[in-house]
Amino acid sequence: MAPLFTLAELEAAHALVQRRMSPTPQYAWPLLCERLGTEIWVKHENHTPTGAFKVRGGMVYLDDLARGDCPGIITATRGNHGQSIPFAAAPHGIPVKVYVPHGNATEKNAAMRAWGAELVVHGQDFEESRQECVAVAEAEGLHMVPSFHPLLVRGVATYALELFRAVADLDVVYVPIGMGSGICGVITARDLLGLKTAVVGVVSEGADAYALSLEAGRVVETNHATTFADGMACRRPMEAPLEIIRAGADRVIRVSDDEIAGAIRAYYSDTHNIAEGAGAAPLAAALQEKDRLAGQRVGVILCGGNIDTAWCAEILSGGTPTP
Repeated sequence: MAPLFTLAELEAAHALVQRRMSPTPQYAWPLLCERLGTEIWVKHENHTPTGAFKVRGGMVYLDDLARGDCPGIITATRGNHGQSIPFAAAPHGIPVKVYVPHGNATEKNAAMRAWGAELVVHGQDFEESRQECVAVAEAEGLHMVPSFHPLLVRGVATYALELFRAVADLDVVYVPIGMGSGICGVITARDLLGLKTAVVGVVSEGADAYALSLEAGRVVETNHATTFADGMACRRPMEAPLEIIRAGADRVIRVSDDEIAGAIRAYYSDTHNIAEGAGAAPLAAALQEKDRLAGQRVGVILCGGNIDTAWCAEILSGGTPTP
């Protein structure tokens, strides 16, 4: 399979991203290393301007889009993509309309509005919201920004470039799977750099459409995506990322909401960082596979820290939110 972009294109994307943000850090926190029983490096994408990795893809996508005539943008999201696009569009003066489902995270909604998006609430889940977004884009002549696109992947892959160049000889990296841009970026960056690092995808037990699809060898759509880890609440995988994951991931594992909540508590107690559900899922997966990781150098992607205060308080008190 041909890569989505070249190493030169990835390095150019990284230079572009650095115009508006510094590289995020990667740390091997001693208490986390003790907890896992081996060396573990955390890539802190919760330290970006929007608190999540998606902002990188938005900047690369908008840089390309703004070279032409674009009267307006529309997109669908559960939150981090919806912050990335207005953040990236603001310097270009392009208006952005964002669709989210009912019950979406209150504080993510507030952040999207704060970055300049017009927020529209529609549908019971991401897929219903996305379908309405597509219809409105056609009716109003707006540019629809998809959840997965080579330019978005090229942008988010810049965090993988930073991690792989900062930490040599990682044996395995755990990456959450939402719509697929993050893990596809990690796989592509690894391959372009000629590394042997195993990439492990992580999905929620309650939103495991990507795992089911990989097991079946075809796209499998579920009728629900029930998890408080909203960044992984996908019930209809896309074929393009599925092919990249199938070819480049070592395996995909499922984690429960209780395991994710436990990982959020571990991040807070061991590093005093706040992780959202999708951000903590890779650590939950590594802890689930603790016995097989002895003696290995492990990476985990803390992809974002945008969790509502009420859910965070419930988790730090020992509970697990009910979505």
